[in-house]
Amino acid sequence: MIPSIDHVIHGRAGQTSASTSEVFNPATGEVTSHLTLGTPDDVDAAVSAAQQAFDDWSATPPHIRARVLFRFRDLIERDLDRLANIVTAEHGKVFSDAKGEIVRGLEVVEFACGIPQMLKGDFSESVGKGIDAVSFRQPLGVVAGITPFNFPAMVPMWMFPVALACGNCFILKPSERDPSLANEMAALLSQAGLPDGVFQVVHGGKVVVDALLDHPGVEAVSFVGSTPIAEYVYRRGTAAGKRVQALGGAKNHMIVMPDADLDKAVDALMGAAYGSAGERCMAISVAVPVGQATADALVERLAPKVASLKIGPGVDPEMDMGPLVTQAHADKVRGYIDAGAAEGADLVVDGRDIHRQGYEGGFFLGGTLFDRVTPDMSIYREEIFGPVLSVVRSETFEEALQLINTHEFGNGTAIFTRDGDTAQAFLSKVRAGMVGVNVPIPVPMAFHSFGGWKRSLFGDHHIHGPEGVRFYTRLKTATLRWPKGIRDGADFVMPTLR
Repeated sequence: MIPSIDHVIHGRAGQTSASTSEVFNPATGEVTSHLTLGTPDDVDAAVSAAQQAFDDWSATPPHIRARVLFRFRDLIERDLDRLANIVTAEHGKVFSDAKGEIVRGLEVVEFACGIPQMLKGDFSESVGKGIDAVSFRQPLGVVAGITPFNFPAMVPMWMFPVALACGNCFILKPSERDPSLANEMAALLSQAGLPDGVFQVVHGGKVVVDALLDHPGVEAVSFVGSTPIAEYVYRRGTAAGKRVQALGGAKNHMIVMPDADLDKAVDALMGAAYGSAGERCMAISVAVPVGQATADALVERLAPKVASLKIGPGVDPEMDMGPLVTQAHADKVRGYIDAGAAEGADLVVDGRDIHRQGYEGGFFLGGTLFDRVTPDMSIYREEIFGPVLSVVRSETFEEALQLINTHEFGNGTAIFTRDGDTAQAFLSKVRAGMVGVNVPIPVPMAFHSFGGWKRSLFGDHHIHGPEGVRFYTRLKTATLRWPKGIRDGADFVMPTLR
C-alpha cells in the first residue's frame, strides 16, 4: 500500500481533504507516496493554532528558545544519513550532495542559536533631563515560508530557525515534489522541545499559497522559487499588507579571463553547472571566456568531461549526477536543448539521449554543453534549471561584464582570474547580489545574508543572517521618563528634548 503524507497542525499529523498528488522516486519513476493537498480551511487551522501558541513562545526568553534550536541541531546531526536518503529518494540528487545540503542548512540553525546577542537593543541615557531612550526588536507573530523542490532541507532551514529564534510561529508550505523532509523537521523540532503550534506544515499547491498570502493572521511570507511566482507572491502578499521577501530565478555567469588557471576553472564549471543536475538557483549556467583562444581551450577541456559524467541513481556513490526531479521537468529541459540547437548554438555535448539499464523509468538527462551561444537565444535569456551549460564568447572583460549587467537576473556570478585589479573591478562594477572570485558558487555563510539583485529578488530583505533577523522582527523605540520628572499641567506644543 502506498503511504500518505499529511499536514502537521498543532503537533499532529492529519488530513481534511481527499485531494492528493503523487510523489515519485525520480530514479525509477515509481510513485512512492500520496501527498494530501491542503485547503484554505487547513491554512486557517494552522494559523489559529500558531496564534494560540504565539503569546507563550514570544514571551519565552531568547536563550531558552535558542536551547530548543541547539537540541534540534543535535538531532539533525544524529539523523543526517537518514534524512539525506529521504532527500535523494524524492529529489534525486546524489547522496553526498543531499548530505551537503543539510549541513549548509544546519549552519543557519547554528547562527540562529546566537539569537540572544542579535536581539540586544540600544539604550541611550539622558536624551533629555530625566529622560532615557531604548530601542529593541520584537517578533512579528505568525509567519510563513513557501519553499522550492531543489533544496527540501536547506531552504526551509534558511527561514524557520531565524523566525523561531526571534519568537515567531512558523507555517511551512514545502514543494509538492519532495515534501517528506518538512514533516521530518517538524518531528525533530517537537523532539527538541518546541511547543505544539509553533512550527507547522501545510502541504499543497496554489490554493494553499494563495490562502497564506491572503490570510489576515499571517504577518510575513518568505518565498524561494522562479521569478514569475516570486513576483506573484510579492505583489499579492504586499497587497494584503504583509511583509514579503521573495527570491526568484537566476542566470549565473562565470567569466574566465585569459590569465585564469584553466584546469581549476574547468573543474569549477563542472561542479557548478552539473552538480544536482543543474537544479540550483546558484548553478553556473553561462560561461563567458574572454578571448577566442581562451574560449577554444575552455571548450576543448570541458567537452570530454561533460561527456563522461557518471549519471545514475543518487544512491549509487559512484554517480556524479542523478535524475531530474520529475518527468515534466526533464521534458522541459529537453525542450530547451531542442530550442538551442534550432536557434543555431553549437551543441558540443548532447545529453538528450541517455538510458540507464534497470532505471528505464527514471527522469534522466545527460550533461549538455553549448558553444557560441548568443544573448538573443532562449537558452541564454531564460533559466533552464537543468544540466545545460552555455558558452558565450566575449572579446573583452568589459563586454563580458556588460553581459551580466544587462541580464534581467542578478542572483550570483563569478570570475576566474589571477589579476587583483580585474577582480576588484569586477567586484565593484558587477550588478549581482552574490559574487565569487575564483569561487564558482558564492553562497554566503549563514552569518551573512543570501539574496540577488534585479529580478532575482522582490522585497527589501535578503534571507538568513542579519537581514533575516531584521525581516522577522519589528523595531520598537521607547522614550522613558519617570513620575519624579513630570511637570504639572498639560503641554499643547510639540514635545522637544531641548
